[in-house]
This record gives sequence, C-alpha cells and structure tokens, in this order.
Amino acid sequence: MVEIRSILPGQRIRARGADTNRPGRFEPTAREAFDDGWDPPEEQRLVATEIRVERPRSAISWNRSPDLPFDRSINPYRGCEHGCVYCYARPTHAFLNLSPGLDFETRLIARPGIAEVLAAELRRPAYRVAPVAIGTNTDPYQPVERDHAIMRKVLAVLSAFRHPVWITTRGTLIERDIDLIAPMAAQGLASVSVSVTTLDEVLARRMEPRAPAPGRRLQIIRRLAEAGIPVRIQVSPLIPALTDHELEAVMTAGRDAGAQAANTIPLRLPLEVATLFRSWLEANVPDRAAHVMGRVRELHGGRDYDPEFGTRMRGQGLWADLIQRRADLARRRLGLKESLPPLRSDLFAPPPRVGDQLSLF
Repeated sequence: MVEIRSILPGQRIRARGADTNRPGRFEPTAREAFDDGWDPPEEQRLVATEIRVERPRSAISWNRSPDLPFDRSINPYRGCEHGCVYCYARPTHAFLNLSPGLDFETRLIARPGIAEVLAAELRRPAYRVAPVAIGTNTDPYQPVERDHAIMRKVLAVLSAFRHPVWITTRGTLIERDIDLIAPMAAQGLASVSVSVTTLDEVLARRMEPRAPAPGRRLQIIRRLAEAGIPVRIQVSPLIPALTDHELEAVMTAGRDAGAQAANTIPLRLPLEVATLFRSWLEANVPDRAAHVMGRVRELHGGRDYDPEFGTRMRGQGLWADLIQRRADLARRRLGLKESLPPLRSDLFAPPPRVGDQLSLF
C-alpha cells in the first residue's frame, strides 16, 4: 500500500492555494485522516514547507510540442511554493508519488548540482545550441531559491557558455541576478517574461498566496527594463469571468513599467488541476463559480481542458477569438509587440577548462 499524506485533524493551512491533498492519478490507494483523540503538538499543527534534495542525472528537458517556441528547458526545482491554485504544472507532482494539491506547494524538490550537469551536457560534441527556457514548469525564483541559489548557478553556466536563455518568473529574486542577466541581454542572449494575472491584490493573494503582489511584479519589470533587459508581460492565465476584464489594464501597466511586449494565454486546467480550481472557486467566489467554469468549457470545446495541440494554449470558439482580438488591439494601441526579439545562438562557445590546450589562433 502506498503511503499518502493527508491533512490531519487539527492541522492548519495558511497562505496555500490548494485546500486538499488528494492523491495523484497514479496512486492505487488513498488514506483518509481521522481524529484519534490525540492532539498534534503545536509545532506540527501548521502545514509547513518541506524541501528534499535530488541529485540530477540530466539538466536539459526536451519537448517536441508544436505549441511551444522552444524545444528545451531547465527545471532547478520540482514543485512551487508560490501555490498558484490554477498552475498547470501541478500534475507533474504525481510522477513523484506526491499530491498535485498541497504537496505540490509544500513538498518541494531542490536539484543542487544541476549547474555542473548542465555544463557537461553543453560540452558534448553532439550538442546543438538553441534558446533554453527556464520557468515554464515551476518558478526558478520561488522563495526556496533564496537559500539554495541553484538558478543563479545555472545562469552562471549559461553566461560562461554564452548560451541564449528565456526566463519566465513572477519572483522578486530575479533582481538579485541582474548582474548576470543584463550583460547577457546586452549580447542578445537573454530576455525575461514576468507573469501578472491580475492587478487586484486581494484576488491575487487568494489565487497566488505566496507569489509577490501584482504591484511588486510591475516593479520587477521596471528594474529589469532599467537594466536594459528585454521584458514581456504575460497576462497569464487569463481567467474568463474573473480576470479577463483586466486584460487591457494589465498590458497598460506592463507597458508603463517598461515591458516591450505582451501576450496572454487563457486558463487551462489539465488533469488534477480542474478539481482543485473548482474547489477554490466554490470557496472563494461561490457566486461566480458556475459562470467561470461555464466559460472555461466554452473555451475548451465543452471540456474543462482540451489537450489537443494547436488549441490547448489559446482555446477555441467565440471567446478565444475575442480574447485574441482584444490582445491584438491593445498591443497596437500601446505600441507593444507580441514577442521579444529572437535571441542569438551564434555566440555559443564552451569556455576552456583547466588543463585544456589553448588555441593558437
């Protein structure tokens, strides 16, 4: 029998996106906690963040999705303490025999040593350079990065190899690494996308409980732009009947902060995320829960989520077309691009190692 952690009677949840810890889809059994009459010690009452260590055997993850503008990515961490309830990456925790619910945001996996593994992979004779994406699964600048600094070490390797990188984040810790990112950006090797879902700080705190406030994310954009780093604001996910009315306002705020580009992706709820998000709606906006899910299903062909290539990232039908038109009009009015300039791959050069024979030319 597989041991599944449950929320025990008397335990408290504070500043978390999910309110349940249902087992992942691969678990053959589930266990339900019950009150046995023994009160847990005070220090065990609050559901806390746990960090485990994984020694990575590989650094670069490859994909062949036609919906994505990159074919490779790096994940310094598994799970994300930001706790965004709608996060499409939550189902990946099921592969670790952990719950996509609370486990995803409280039982994190740090991957120290990934920078050294990355350097070895980049030196392979068969390696062919192209931009690598970081932050497309879980945020590399979530709070755990403050203590582990794994992302900074990865950036140092990419900088040394002059390797192009796209970074997506909503974490303030990226400002710490401006000293690495700005010189890379000056060479056309780095750009950043910052996610801002809503300007409503009360709503943001409920949906994204441990992520920086919207105003603070706009400040991130400003500081990156002032350092000469190309920045795109991502109004993602755009949640129908909840945040979609803010699309133009968020784009405007991003432009005013220094963003050069803006895009948006409608909400998508793969696998376990749909149940978690419905539970969140019913607890936080019960008067709009049915309306929001009705619009979500309209966007995805009558289902909570449509996994088909070509439609899963933009939706389909009237509402998807309307969102795209609004985004296009807003970009034209604000002078924003949809994408940032392409990154350079021609500067890639593995740095010499100690003991390497120097070139004569």
